Amino acid sequence: MHHQIACNLKEMRANKRRLLIFTIVFPASLLSYEEAYPDTVADFYKGKQIQLLIGGNTGVSYDLTGRVLAAHIVRHIPGNPTIKVENMPGASSVIMMNFLYNRSPRDGTVIGAPLNNILLEPRLKLISQQGGSIQFDLRRINWLGSPVQEPQVMWVWHTTGIQSVAGLKGAKVIMGGTSVGADNHTLPSIVNNVFGTNIEIVLGYKGPTDVFLAAERGEVHGISTAHSTLMATRKDWVTSGKVNILLQFGASRASDLPDVPTAIEIAPDSETRQLFEFIATKFVLARPYALPPDVPPERVLALRNAFDATMKDPAFLADAAKVSLDINPVNAQEMDIAIENIEKMPANVVNRVRAIFQ
Repeated sequence: MHHQIACNLKEMRANKRRLLIFTIVFPASLLSYEEAYPDTVADFYKGKQIQLLIGGNTGVSYDLTGRVLAAHIVRHIPGNPTIKVENMPGASSVIMMNFLYNRSPRDGTVIGAPLNNILLEPRLKLISQQGGSIQFDLRRINWLGSPVQEPQVMWVWHTTGIQSVAGLKGAKVIMGGTSVGADNHTLPSIVNNVFGTNIEIVLGYKGPTDVFLAAERGEVHGISTAHSTLMATRKDWVTSGKVNILLQFGASRASDLPDVPTAIEIAPDSETRQLFEFIATKFVLARPYALPPDVPPERVLALRNAFDATMKDPAFLADAAKVSLDINPVNAQEMDIAIENIEKMPANVVNRVRAIFQ
């Protein structure tokens, strides 16, 4: 499987072209559900309240994203229902996803916003103790999309003199992190495993900004963190050269980091490329939103259209900018392709990722 996620873009465009041709050829028989049932959808949602279940604690970025989205998507849903945001943390969103899939109403009145690690969990079986508590099938979920993509970057303080991943070999580099299993722990661990580096990871910091302060004090040399977090809080470090960004963990290079390679690009062999493609999925689909199975298709389409319209809504974009959300959406069709690619990833690649994470 060669550059799997990057190639998805071609497949997505081809799918869209095929859909356009199909619709032109059969306009009478393939009216959209919204066109076919406009009154039905609006009548259903009129006066109703939608639950938005966030699979994480209040105050975290997932919670913030969900509340900004909820404030604006209602204007684009036929019938203009209200939305109540509720937090359902636990087991890194496994609890919320089990509830969404098995116990929530399947009528389009419940939306789930899980942590992005849930996308890999059915294959990795890390959180769920060998899969015993996974009670959902991601392929049956009705995905709405993700408002943001959030590639991670690995950076070191300029005084190290290190300019590339190759420079990490043989050097004593200390990176800060929060906890075992967090991206700031797993990504340096993978780099050590794949590239033969010897990064020491010091855990226990409350968050990335605490590691940033530790780097200024000379306690650590860097961290792997969300590119958006670095740019939102320490953009001057990047522009002034105080930090050297060595690597990106995403499907492609960020537009403002054209000279920094992705891990996929410098992977030493095809299996390792697939490993980084697998991991990159959670960063491409960074804030997934979903409906349970069996929701009437006209309501699924209405909510997908509402989601897509919100991503272009000037008021939403303005509020997102106020809280440093870089809106770079992935739509439902693109999510479906990515989920299918996760399921198709060879077992040897998944087993290798699991072994590194454990």
